[in-house]
Amino acid sequence: MAKFDIAVIRGDGIGVDVIEEGIKVLSVAAKQYNINFKFTEFPWGSDYYFEHGRMMPQNAIDTLRPFDAIYLGAVGHHKLQDHVTLNGLLLPIRRAFDQYVCERPSVLYEGVSSPLSGKKPYDIDMMVIRENTEGEYANVGGFQYLDFPQETGIQTAVFTRHGCERVITYAFELARKRNKKKHVTSVTKSNAQGYGMVVWDRAFKNVAASYPDIKTKSILVDAACMEFVRRPEAFDVVVASNLFGDILTDLGGIITGSIGLAASGNIDPEKRFPSMFEPTHGSAPDIAGQGIANPLAAILSAGMMLDHLGEATAGDAIEKAALAVLAEAKTLTPDLGGKATTSQVGDAVVVALG
Repeated sequence: MAKFDIAVIRGDGIGVDVIEEGIKVLSVAAKQYNINFKFTEFPWGSDYYFEHGRMMPQNAIDTLRPFDAIYLGAVGHHKLQDHVTLNGLLLPIRRAFDQYVCERPSVLYEGVSSPLSGKKPYDIDMMVIRENTEGEYANVGGFQYLDFPQETGIQTAVFTRHGCERVITYAFELARKRNKKKHVTSVTKSNAQGYGMVVWDRAFKNVAASYPDIKTKSILVDAACMEFVRRPEAFDVVVASNLFGDILTDLGGIITGSIGLAASGNIDPEKRFPSMFEPTHGSAPDIAGQGIANPLAAILSAGMMLDHLGEATAGDAIEKAALAVLAEAKTLTPDLGGKATTSQVGDAVVVALG
């Protein structure tokens, strides 16, 4: 029997509810596929901040280090600036555990309507690989004359050849594994960012030379946004910097029907440290506590976690069960035009698991 210790951080808002459904589904899959999960909950997030003045304890990284994976709900609170919540929990975990790949699928599933006209199921089927530890989110810089009229903020993006090449290599390997269009698109803005993004462009060219079987394209981020809307079916694997990947995957979630379906994994491909899996929709304070949040992104993220842990059969079963609920279109939350509650959708996925 495979055994895994999973750290659970439900976090804020709807994160509490959607993670409950993910654990429900994981527990059923564990029985079916001879897996033993030990879930350890950590009450970190905005409520912890209000009590302790920080999003998680000072020893949080050391506490998380022994775990096989981290399952995260969401962070964010309307009474806290996003830079507090992000830099207080999510980014330190990504950096400390070198989770340099953020893998985010954008797929138009059966039973879901895209706001783009004429798109059929699986016309949109792309994977965005976001560089996850440096780039524009490196948080290098500082303030001068803080709170004075001359207040100045300096923000520096960091692009290293090592950091760029390793995430781009991951994208090419994934294109081979997917074996679909066998195409990798690099998203850049080197016409405006003439140093950091040039390092990115050169890294893409260097890596592409080792993959003659994979077709490539380099595209500016503004053009990429337009093409995501105009002809998203042209994309297979997209690799982008931290900021560009973040923006494009939100767009990818919307054109595939709902951000409530947007799963993701923050991955250390070498498995030296725990990787972290989370829905990308955030804490959604406008619907928090109402029991109507879509748990499918959290459930699909749980499937990604199983795949990363080497339990691909169980992970695939969770994905198929979630997609069966979507295709049936009888138990859906309001974001997908239904009237079901969060827990009812989780129960439906359990039933679909058999």
